[in-house]
Amino acid sequence: MPSRRRSSVDGERGGRPGASFAAGGSARKQSTDQPSPRLYRAASIIHGQGCFAKVSFEPGELIGVYEGPEVCADGPHVLWIYDADAGVLRGRDGRNLLRWLNHSEEPNAEFDGFTLYALRRIGADEEITIDYSGV
Repeated sequence: MPSRRRSSVDGERGGRPGASFAAGGSARKQSTDQPSPRLYRAASIIHGQGCFAKVSFEPGELIGVYEGPEVCADGPHVLWIYDADAGVLRGRDGRNLLRWLNHSEEPNAEFDGFTLYALRRIGADEEITIDYSGV
């Protein structure tokens, strides 16, 4: 995997950056949850909707890229990353299926920048989860 960039969500811009989704924001956005041969959205036992694997993923395998426009304000599906190389905080307002990722203290996936990789084997129909508190 490439060098790590820290991610932050839930508006936790201060302190330790960590993968999370920012709350707030009221602007209406158009979803681009296009059908995917590898992922789907379904009801989650963790919270609301979740992102699930249609196929299995092996450790270190690319799952996808968090797509959406760059933003400067928090929102319900904004993923913040701290790019240490550039020394800047960047946010993207999720428009693809990865915006449905839920938190787990034992995640099976991890972001490197806006790119998501499997941490361990993920079986078909398993929910894909990340740790919102940090990478």
